[in-house]
Order: sequence, then structure tokens, then C-alpha cells
Amino acid sequence: MAVSGYALVPLVFFLFTTFVSSSNSASGFQSQSQINVWPKPRTFSWPSSQASLLSPNFSITSPNHQHLSPAVARYRRLILTEHHRPLVTPKHVNVTGPPLETLTIFVSNLTAPLHHGVNESYSLIVPIGGAANLTAATVWGAMRGLETFSQVVWGHPLLVATGLFVWDSPLFGHRGLMLDTSRNFYGVEDILRTIGAMSANKLNPDLAGKGSYGSQMQYSPADVKRIVEFGLEHGVRVLPEIDSPGHTGSWAEAYPEIVACANMFWWPAEVDWDDRLASEPGTGHLNPLNPKTYQVFKNITQDVTALFPEPFYHAGADEIIPGCWKAEPAIQTFLSNGGTFSQLLEIFINSTFPYIVSLNRTVVYWEDVLLDANVKVDPSMLPPENTILQTWNNGPNNTKQIVASGYRTIVSSSDFYYLDCGHGSFPGNDSQYDQKPGTDTENNGGLWCGPFKTWETIYNYDITYGLSDAEAKLVLGGEVALWSEQADPTVLDARIWPRASAMAEALWSGNRDKTGMKRYADATDRLNEWRYRMVARGIGAEPIQPLWCIRNPGMCNTVHPFIKQ
Repeated sequence: MAVSGYALVPLVFFLFTTFVSSSNSASGFQSQSQINVWPKPRTFSWPSSQASLLSPNFSITSPNHQHLSPAVARYRRLILTEHHRPLVTPKHVNVTGPPLETLTIFVSNLTAPLHHGVNESYSLIVPIGGAANLTAATVWGAMRGLETFSQVVWGHPLLVATGLFVWDSPLFGHRGLMLDTSRNFYGVEDILRTIGAMSANKLNPDLAGKGSYGSQMQYSPADVKRIVEFGLEHGVRVLPEIDSPGHTGSWAEAYPEIVACANMFWWPAEVDWDDRLASEPGTGHLNPLNPKTYQVFKNITQDVTALFPEPFYHAGADEIIPGCWKAEPAIQTFLSNGGTFSQLLEIFINSTFPYIVSLNRTVVYWEDVLLDANVKVDPSMLPPENTILQTWNNGPNNTKQIVASGYRTIVSSSDFYYLDCGHGSFPGNDSQYDQKPGTDTENNGGLWCGPFKTWETIYNYDITYGLSDAEAKLVLGGEVALWSEQADPTVLDARIWPRASAMAEALWSGNRDKTGMKRYADATDRLNEWRYRMVARGIGAEPIQPLWCIRNPGMCNTVHPFIKQ
């Protein structure tokens, strides 16, 4: 469901904040420390439950670095001004010792770029007396440590936990959030706010002008540069998805001759579902038989790669609908002469994949390019060393199929990670909603990916389920997705947060305790606290429980196992 044109592109944001996975030493964290840190660090030790005042002259010293230095300044302001009041105040804390004056940051490698697989580990020591130390392998790990430090400061006057030791590192390097900017427009400020974690796209000015929703709904090269730089200052990779050959109706506004079935009705009354032109309103596929298609494609790809330093290039290739291609006369002739839809896709991939690779990019495709039941390419066309497949169908089954074939994968299972699901279907005049009372209808709310994905559903998903150790190593991580048929800036924060936070912890330190048991009961109270803190920081995250539950930890839990009736 990766729907976008070039002028209207989904943005992929990698949650390179303290978002990631599990550790044995983290179990029992709530009862031991009574301080909530999200995501839970891999190792967290605060045995003495001591704290000291934070000096009003508190400073952070660090190496000078283009992206770390702004982050240090930002966190110092946050730490000194946030005055977070926990919903459940830490008990039996012994305030002692002199005020903490300084946090000193040590970084081993100041030049490591923010690419997949970069070392994000850090250790944090806040002694009882003396300066605190944050040691990281890279500036990106230092940013993770700064976030953790900010969460062990609270109150008015400010207190900071002392006698504290943290060691932390993510289980998965790819912890992403996909924001679909093609169906509804998100302004730059919405993206920057969401970035604290997110992504942007570069638009060819000509195509943007003709294919956007209006002159005020475009991203200029300056906008893209601002978003990318903002991402780097927050430790966030920004990766555009330029989907093709499907979902390219907006390209027809500038280049109508290269787009099949553009602006046609998506499912005419006289045709069966199998002959539809699109799976939902909004039609258009690039024509693989038109040489100009590749001239335009190469120009766009060159422009995009020049704006984004990210070495992954998402080229889409999902949801090829045969009915759309069949509407193009030249393709009708190709098919009548014995050609197939899969051969059409192979022509397109064989004409575009090598070019993307020549720009020193690893190509990310949706799984459809190899796994679709009807239109797919031969695997020999996509060498695993240059290809990553993003999975969205059939949960762990498709993940298994991808890695068993030797490909790296990013997990975005629609059964668990689609944040838009649960709000019904958006086409009008939909008779499925005109049912007699008492009718036994499907429990999906009228949308293929329903019902709503709760934070616990997201938190409990194991993205390497059923894989061997060797296969699990090919899973780069996961990515929640907000497709925007029924989302725009007015609901953006609440649709994403805190459900994306649930994935963040599951991929940073895991969703199990040291005994191997799922720890979602423990996570409930901590996520309540984290959501409250996010709201105070200006993120409109939705609540997960009534305030009474938050004030009375554990009292709103169930204690009986689920039994399906």
C-alpha cells in the first residue's frame, strides 16, 4: 500500500532517538528504580535510589560537531526548563550530595555517518558527587544517551538520579516511521515536529508545480534541505520513497504521455474487481514501453539522490494493477503479441534498478516485486547484495519467505504496524456500511487491514518470529506506517503517538523480561508516563488509559488469561 507519485511522496523517518530493543538486566526496572525511561535501556542500575539537585548553572561539555553541538544545546535547554512532574512520584528517594554541575560527553568516532548499522551504543554514569559522564562510540550514540539523561531529571527544583549506571544499544538498527505525504499534505513544521523522528522528500519543481494539490502544498529544495539537516541534528535518517511504476497518477500532470490510465475512474461499474484500474481511488501506472519514461525516471532519481545523503533508495514497485496497464493501447498490443504483465514489470525494473545502483544506492522495494501472486519479476534480476525488500502482507510468513531467499528485509506488517487501520474505508457510496441491525459482518470495520492496531498489539509483535538465527540476521528492523487516506496534520500526532513508541521500545530493548516473558504489563505504566511527558513536550499523543489508572499503577490491569469465546 505504498501509494505515491513523485510530486506527492511518502516520507520514511527512522526513529533514531532512544527507540529500540531489549535486555535481560532491564527486568524489574519499574519496582527497582521508580524512574521511567522510554524506551527501557538494555542495562539500568540505580541501586541506592539517590538523587541530587541539578545546578541552575548545569552545563554539558562535548566535542565540537556539526550535528552533535546543536543537539547538546537543545538538550541542555530541555533539561533545565522541562521540570517534569512524574504522574507517580518516585518514592523513598534520598536527596544528598552537592548539586550536579556538569555532564561530560566522550565520543570515540566523530566522523561515522548516520547510515544503517551505525554504532548507537552509549554508557551513562551519574555518580554520587562529581561530574556525570556520557561515553559513546559515535555522535549518534551520544544523542541517544542525552535523551536518556533528560528522562532521569525531574521535579521543581530539579533533581537528577545519582549512583546511576546505564549501558545501552539497540537490538535493531532500522526503527522507522513511514509518513504518507501523497494523499494529504503535511507542512514542513508538521514534519519537523514529527521528526524528532521523520522524513522528507525532494520534489522536482516542475513536476511539483503540476502534480501537487496547489502552490502552497509543495516541498521546495530548500524545504528538503531543512528537513534533512533537522533530521541529522536529531539523529534521524530521512529517506524518500519515490514509488513506481504504480501509484504515479500525479506524474501525468507534467508527463501525460508516460502514464497509463491516469485520472480514470478506479473501479467502473461494468467491470469485475479483477479488472479494476486501481485498488482504491487514484489511478496511474508508468508505461514501461515508452522510452521517455526512463528519461523522466532518471532525471527524478538523480535529483532525489543529490538532495538525500541516505544510502537507501526506496523505489516502491508495489501494487501493480493489470487493469491499468491494459487501458494503454501500446500495452494492449504488447499483450496481444504474447507478452505478460510480469514481463512488463521486468522491462521496467531492468531499465531502472541498474541506474539506481549506479548512483551508489541500495534499492528498497516493497515485497510485491517478488511475491505478488500475479505480477512479479524473476529473482535473478534483483541481487540480494543490492536489494532490500519491505514486507507488509501475511505477517511472519512473508518475512520468512523473503529472508529464506537471502534478502534483507524491513518489517512493516499490516497486521501489526499499520497505524491508519481501524477507521473504516474511505470511498463514498459504500453499501457495506448499510447493513441490517444484527448482521454478522466482518470484524474489520470495513477496511481490509482492520481492526485498529493497539499499542499492545504493536508492542508484542516479534518481527523475527519463526526465523532461524541466520535468517533473523537479515531482518534489519521494523517500520510503522501512517498511510494518509484519512489522516492529515489535524490528527497526525495522535495517530502516531504513543503507538510508534511501542514499536520503538520493542526494537530497542525488546518486549520480554529476563525470563523470556512478555513485559507489556510493566510497559503499560511506563508508557502512560512517557505519553504524559511527550504531551508536555508538545507532541499531541493520545492517552492509553484514564488518569485514575495512571495514578494507581497496576489497578487497571487484567489478571485472567484471554479466552476466545
